[in-house]
Amino acid sequence: MIAGKKSKWVTVFLWLVVTVLLSAFAPSVSKVENNNAALLPSNSFSVQAQAIIQKDFPNHQGTPALIVFYAAHGLTQADVTSIQKASKAVALHKAPGQTSVIPFYAMPKTAFLSLASKDHTTFVMPVFFSSSLASTSLQSSIKSMQNTITKALLFNPFTASITTQGLHARVSGPVGIAADALGLFKGADVTLLIATTMLVLVLLIILYRSPILAFVPLLSVGVAYGVISSILGLLAKHGVIVVDAQGISIMTVLLFGAGTDYCLFLVARYRERLLQEQDSNMAINLALRKTASAILMSALTVMLALLALLFARYGSDHRFAIPFFVAILVMAAVGLTFVPALLAILGRWAFFPFIPRVGQKHARTRFSFGAFVVKRPRTIAIGATLLLIVLGSFATQIHFTYNLLSSFPSTMPSREGYTILAKHFSPGTLAPVEVVTQGGNATVITKTLTNLPFVQSVSQPTTSPKYSNRLAFEVTLNKDPYSMSALNDIPKIREALTNKVNSSLPQSLWIGGETSTQYDTQALTNADTKVVIPIVITIIAILLLVYLRSIVAMVYLIITVLLSYASALGLGWIVLHNIMGVQAIAGAIPLYAFVFLVALGEDYNIFMVSRIWQESRHMPLKDAVELGVNRTGGVITSAGLILAGTFAVLATLPIQILVQFGIVTAIGVLLDTFIVRPFLVPAITILVAKAAFWPSRRPIVND
Repeated sequence: MIAGKKSKWVTVFLWLVVTVLLSAFAPSVSKVENNNAALLPSNSFSVQAQAIIQKDFPNHQGTPALIVFYAAHGLTQADVTSIQKASKAVALHKAPGQTSVIPFYAMPKTAFLSLASKDHTTFVMPVFFSSSLASTSLQSSIKSMQNTITKALLFNPFTASITTQGLHARVSGPVGIAADALGLFKGADVTLLIATTMLVLVLLIILYRSPILAFVPLLSVGVAYGVISSILGLLAKHGVIVVDAQGISIMTVLLFGAGTDYCLFLVARYRERLLQEQDSNMAINLALRKTASAILMSALTVMLALLALLFARYGSDHRFAIPFFVAILVMAAVGLTFVPALLAILGRWAFFPFIPRVGQKHARTRFSFGAFVVKRPRTIAIGATLLLIVLGSFATQIHFTYNLLSSFPSTMPSREGYTILAKHFSPGTLAPVEVVTQGGNATVITKTLTNLPFVQSVSQPTTSPKYSNRLAFEVTLNKDPYSMSALNDIPKIREALTNKVNSSLPQSLWIGGETSTQYDTQALTNADTKVVIPIVITIIAILLLVYLRSIVAMVYLIITVLLSYASALGLGWIVLHNIMGVQAIAGAIPLYAFVFLVALGEDYNIFMVSRIWQESRHMPLKDAVELGVNRTGGVITSAGLILAGTFAVLATLPIQILVQFGIVTAIGVLLDTFIVRPFLVPAITILVAKAAFWPSRRPIVND
């Protein structure tokens, strides 16, 4: 017995000792995160192109940081002098990893001004960095370059608001964007941890009106987080897994949500037993016996669904699998051992000041959801289904983007720089497409590329010193290189240059650059979605079938969760697009939301249906549904509100993909909590009647 007179103290002590020892001797996961890990596999076209450029074109200038100089009322002679001073300073005092800079300082002012924008407000200074420079070093390199320019100019052009008078500068381009992306996640895990903790604490105190009980889930999550962080830190340190800041952020809210759910499932049954048992140790052991199978099944569902991400090939998706699996595994172990032991130690005082006593009746609400569903199951089932379908229909209107800049706040330096660049120059200059050819005629290839309607200009070809028939071209598009339209132009470039009959066109072709990288990202994300979603559905279907021994129940439980997922996407798009003004959501959102909503949605299905199944062994099905809904309604509502709240905390971060994921997932959890679980699932269960157990004749879930 976990909650025996001595064993409860031993259990709590052992968990605390393990947590302290691991924290002392193992690195925390945040210390070993790698935000520079490859996102695309090595056989992706854009990755192959980049590898060839680095290997066969050693004189290739590298990856550009675009310093965008801007003066709203036009560049003055003093501004031109300042920019040329900056150019000379950057050339003489190279930042770490810097390869070259165009010597604008040596140009006559007339030639210099001819390179400015037509309205003479903007000038772009490309500074090239080694393509092999680690992303983690970019921030310090840019900072070093900014300090060099500030010293040369005797003022800092990088800090003042763009709207003020004077000369301003912003670092954009691939290097600036990559550095800002790293900066967004810096400290995000600590901020998220504090915000989530405070939210959960406040919600628990409001819902349970017990300050002592509110700290039980938080303490259990804290113990689990300490163990998980150390385990993942060790695995990452030894190269078994790779963890990044985005994964840690999502894992944090998942841990709080799932951990609190498991605690609340147990606490609800514990309180019921305290109304019947004088001995609190006996009460907690009986409560654990009633809920252990549901908690284990819920945890197993989430664990295996998240493990299905191992089949994804896109880097960040694939890297979620093991850390999330470990997180839920440890949290479930804590929920089934540490939590009941801690509750046994606290006894009835855990519920202070509303202490449950033997003989007290269950708190009754004026409105019985269970009775309402039993009286009108057909109306409720049809109404709830139609509502979810209508909301889900808005998902067909969603626009997607793979533009990293769209995830940045509008005040982020690289985004400000790009906005200025796109307004005063062709936006395609921000990230040219890099085309590498082998064979063919350089003049014909240049003409073919130039004649494409979406191409603004093509550079003179660069010949590889290793292979005389291998050429590199920079193709500047006449549109935003990060737009979906630009992504769709990549296969058109390939098609235009691919002609085995025409010897003037290349025999081999590689396309690199940011646009090509995002095109590969889109293709891989779509492929992962088609692979992972069927695997997740299959896993959950098998687990439900094994647990409930009912094909019918398995089918309608899966269908309700899929409906809930579709409606979450639809309502999420309404909120993001019509209320928050988002024009397109990140392409990864559908897969992220599916895995989490389907897995977590089945959590509540399992908890409620297992209670109905248990009660059905002693009473008619309608009575069992009414009792099951009423007895689990409060805990599911509480758990749902907290789970939705934890995911909604992601919306406080400055990273749009996490904001969008948090909002869509929170909406999905709320739809599950207030529509699917209390109304739709029990209504369907009543309508199918005894067939709900088919092919079994009676419920199999143990008491």
